[in-house]
Amino acid sequence: MGTQSFGIDEPVVARIADEVKEVYQLGVEIAVVIGGGNIIRGLAASHRGIERVTGDYMGMLATVINALALQDALEKRGVNTRVQTAIDIREVAEPFIRRRAIRHLQKGRLVIFAAGTGNPFFTTDSAAALRANEIHADVLLKGTNVAGVYDSDPKTNPEAELLPEVTYQQVLERNLKVMDAAAISLCRENDIPIVVFDLLGLGNVRRVVCGEPLGSLVSTELGRGRGVRPD
Repeated sequence: MGTQSFGIDEPVVARIADEVKEVYQLGVEIAVVIGGGNIIRGLAASHRGIERVTGDYMGMLATVINALALQDALEKRGVNTRVQTAIDIREVAEPFIRRRAIRHLQKGRLVIFAAGTGNPFFTTDSAAALRANEIHADVLLKGTNVAGVYDSDPKTNPEAELLPEVTYQQVLERNLKVMDAAAISLCRENDIPIVVFDLLGLGNVRRVVCGEPLGSLVSTELGRGRGVRPD
C-alpha cells in the first residue's frame, strides 16, 4: 500500500515486479507468497467485531486481489506467471496443486501462492513456510518493512540491535518477532534457511538471492553461507 493507509499503490507494485523480474532473469525458480494486510487483516477484523473465522477468510481473499495485481504487473514485464489459490476460485486462478506448482517452476514460470493455507487461524508466514516445504525451496525470503531481525522492537527501542545471523532455536527461545512459531518450526524441521530483509530497498531482492550479507539469516547454525542456486 506504500504511503497510503489502505489499498494498492501501483508504483509500489511496479517496483516489486521490477525487482522480481530482475531475479527471474537470473534463472532462479521463484514462488511468491503474498499477504493481504493492505486491504484487510483477519485478526484486526475480529477485533472490530467480525467473527474470527470469517475475518480470516476475508483476509485470504484479500491476498488473492494482491496476487492478481502482482501477476498483472509481472506479465506486463514479460514474466510468465501463474496464480494458485488455497481457496477454489477457478474463474481467476488455479487451485493449489503441489505437483502442478513444481511443474510450472520447472517450465520457467513464476508461481504466486494466494489465500494463505486455505484455513483460518494460520498466518501468511505459516503459508509461506508450508509452501516452501512443499516445493522443496532452497531458501525462504521474507521481504518486510524493516532491515531484518532485531533483538527487540526497533520501532519502540532506538537501541535495538540488528542480528545478521540467528538460529531457529534462538528465535523461538527469545521470542524474536521474525515469523510466527509454527512457521519457524516448519522451516527448522526441513532445514530451510530464512532471510529477513527490507523489501523496498532498491535492488535488495537480487542482492539477497545472490548471497550478499543483507538483512538477517535464520538457520540451523551460525556461520552458514547464503545465496540461492540458479537452475
